[in-house]
Amino acid sequence: MAETTTEAVAPLGPVRPWPALWALVIGFFMVLMVTTVVQVATPRIMVELNADLNSAIWVTSAYLIAFAVPLLVTGRLGDRFGLKRIYIAGLVVFTGASAWCGFASSIEMLIVARVFQGIGGALLTPQTMAVITRIFPARKRGAAMGIWAAAGGVASLVGPILGGVVVDALGWEWTFFINVPIGVVALVLAVRLVPTLPTHKYRVDVLGGVLSAAGVFLVVFTLQEGEQYHWGTITGPIGIWSLLVAGLVLLGIFVSWQAINKSDPLVPLALFRDRNFSLATVIIAAMGLAVTALSLPLVYYFQLARGMTPTRSALMLAPMGVLLGVLSPLAGVVMRRVAARLLVPGSFVAMAVSLFWYSGILTADVDLAWLLLPSALLGIANAGIWGPVTATATANLPPDRAGVGAGIYNTMRQIGAVLGSACIATVLQNRLTANLPPGVASGSGGLRSLPEALRPAFSAGMGQSLLFPAGACLVAAVLACFFLRPTGGAAHDTSGSSGRIPQTGVNRG
Repeated sequence: MAETTTEAVAPLGPVRPWPALWALVIGFFMVLMVTTVVQVATPRIMVELNADLNSAIWVTSAYLIAFAVPLLVTGRLGDRFGLKRIYIAGLVVFTGASAWCGFASSIEMLIVARVFQGIGGALLTPQTMAVITRIFPARKRGAAMGIWAAAGGVASLVGPILGGVVVDALGWEWTFFINVPIGVVALVLAVRLVPTLPTHKYRVDVLGGVLSAAGVFLVVFTLQEGEQYHWGTITGPIGIWSLLVAGLVLLGIFVSWQAINKSDPLVPLALFRDRNFSLATVIIAAMGLAVTALSLPLVYYFQLARGMTPTRSALMLAPMGVLLGVLSPLAGVVMRRVAARLLVPGSFVAMAVSLFWYSGILTADVDLAWLLLPSALLGIANAGIWGPVTATATANLPPDRAGVGAGIYNTMRQIGAVLGSACIATVLQNRLTANLPPGVASGSGGLRSLPEALRPAFSAGMGQSLLFPAGACLVAAVLACFFLRPTGGAAHDTSGSSGRIPQTGVNRG
């Protein structure tokens, strides 16, 4: 049995949920922003650190893998050792690793520093969602999750623009150094505003942690590096597919172990008896896949087919980020009147429509003003997905399972993003090969802009590639129709009207 205790000797005091939320959002925003900021800086990093393309790709891959692999474990660490404590530890690691990245004098040192940056993000991210779940009453949780989700949209908007400006004005190092003052501010606010919540003593599932980490690593590594090895042999008899099979086998053993482990398993399979949580984890993976997969064709189109700078291409997606940031907090209000099984499917359909719209008008000479309209629809659709799906996933979670639930949820989102990144690379290559003359497709990614004669065919390939994330959105829309109205309600209302957290941390309803 789990035993309830507290993170500190001092008694728990009153909780101010909204200030705590904003303190958490700053750290969460920083972790999400760093990916898009660094992508803009990659060409300059290659030149100044004398790196080849594969090494430069590992600057991103190292962070992505280090982020995804430990999420199940780090979500559980918050339940065991304290959400605030692990969140602060993640901030410290992430901020310190950011400074290390900026001071890196070789590509190898930068890749190692990015691994630690990813570990910091993995420690930090699940705790934000778990704290929100535990400090907000059910009636306000949707709006809070909407703000939490909006941080992702704003980060996706600010990242490329800020990255372009910083690289041009100060150098690639400052795409990492800018995280240091943000991290210090987030740390001070977390210490002051994030409440100390009850913890629960569990036995550490070491075997489960090893199996899940190894399995996720092998699957993620395969998806990230499969194209590099042309989905063939890595060395000797070892093929890239054998690593994927090994990863899936380890994950199968992990699930079996969770089923038979009666002593605080890493992933309590009982959580998946709740239909909303089970559906939400699959749906958020599809969303992560779609969002990751849609960005690359659009960026390629803007920069290669239309010759835009990174900053200008990011501004073409500004309507999406602005509307997502503005509308996400309102999604929680809408959810009080409209069930998630209506709001979320409709939003996914709208997202698919925006991608079909893009696909139909991406030509070499379309008026750029027309491309702002599907971007705006993307923002509206995203606002009805991120917050509502997250709120639905967590609505029925008991307080002592908030951390592990957040870890599972965020792991699925991250794995969906990895799948999107890997699959869209294959789809893009396929469409370019089909549309461009032989021998041109393989070299198109390295061009600053395309010759005029190739732009219509290239634009058509980018538009066709967007049908892949559109299909993922339609699948998610169907799944979301099976959401049930949350039953957590007052039973998991941990803050109540007084704004205080019960001393035991367990609400019996």
